[in-house]
Formats: sequence, structure tokens, C-alpha cells
Amino acid sequence: QVQLVESGGGLVQAGGSLRLSCAASGLTFGSYTMGWFRQAPGKERDFVATITWSGGSTFYSDSVKGRFTCSRDNAKNTVYLQMNSLKPEDTAVYYCAAVFRGRVGANTSPDKYDYWGQGTQVTVSS
Repeated sequence: QVQLVESGGGLVQAGGSLRLSCAASGLTFGSYTMGWFRQAPGKERDFVATITWSGGSTFYSDSVKGRFTCSRDNAKNTVYLQMNSLKPEDTAVYYCAAVFRGRVGANTSPDKYDYWGQGTQVTVSS
């Protein structure tokens, strides 16, 4: 069974940092582009970041560029999202997603992804 399990969320003060992890199983991890999305209460699910299957390219939304860094460890079947300089508007449930050999810049919409995790809550206090 394909499973994506996010972890690392929590409560942090504005300006602080969190590192999210997404552990994948049931798929050939190195063949999938991974994405991070977030959804705040009453809002649609928005793109955050993507990383290609090799980890060679990343793409970020304008709202997080320069603050967040996406990386992956294919040996551990895990993708990470390092979040620095967090702001209250970053508060959301964060989801990881996988799409088979997607291309950076072309997979910023949730409907392009095949598999999803259950999400992890990130709350940034002011």
C-alpha cells in the first residue's frame, strides 16, 4: 500500500523554525517528484514547494521563497521541508504529495498529484 506520512509539525513562535518530514512507502521513491502543499481553515489547498525525483531541482511559491527549503533523501524514502522565519500566515495543515516523474514548474496544482499524506498541523503564534 502506498503511504505518505508527515511529521514534525507543532506550535512555534513567529520567527522560529520547524522541519517537516514525509516518509514514503509502497512506491519507488526515487521515481517520484514530491510536493508540499498547505491548507488553512476555510481556504483551498495551496502549493508550497516541489522537488524533482533526483533532488536536483526545487521550486517554491513566492510566499515561502527564501524562507523554506525542500530536500530529499532517497536512501531513506523521505522528503523534508525546512521552514525558517515562520510567520503567523504560515499556519496551516501541511501535506506532502507524490507524482510519478513530474517536472518542476509543472506540478504546482494539487490535482496533478497521485498520492497524499494525512497532513501535519503547523501553528505559528504572533
